[in-house]
Amino acid sequence: MTDTNDKPKFQIFRVKDAKSLEEEGNMSLQEFTPEQMTGIATLYDPELARGDEVKVLFNIPGFNLTHVWFKKNYPLPRHSHDCDCLYYIIAGSLRVGTEELGPRDGFFISANVPYTYTPGPEGVELLEFRHATAFDFKLLVQGAAFWARAADTARANSAEWRTATMPPLNV
Repeated sequence: MTDTNDKPKFQIFRVKDAKSLEEEGNMSLQEFTPEQMTGIATLYDPELARGDEVKVLFNIPGFNLTHVWFKKNYPLPRHSHDCDCLYYIIAGSLRVGTEELGPRDGFFISANVPYTYTPGPEGVELLEFRHATAFDFKLLVQGAAFWARAADTARANSAEWRTATMPPLNV
């Protein structure tokens, strides 16, 4: 149980001050297989533009808010986390399973439940809420076929990802 004395009574956060997920260091990566490591290295080749932007907006004991922008066609690998996650779509769209979700829609994933989703044609901007300060990322994609497709997708979209802008807010 978290001691409520560890939490601020009031705190403002600004996106301009947000750290990347890597800089924040609150997500631990489960051990990857050699095949997964090769696939990730190809997907995040420094010569290619990244199709993702993930920033931690707020992180206090027992509560985490992350802003995510996945550009169109970003190949999010099937994975799970060791805590519950609540997702709220700000702009753009995504497909999770057979469902197409758009602005002001959302979904909930319980801890350790495998999932992925596909950004829509304009990409997707969303918020991830977690009732945890730290969490893991367990990569569940095992085969080389996914990583080959992901690398092809990154190469095919790199130029567009470099100049992409977030999807417009449709309020």
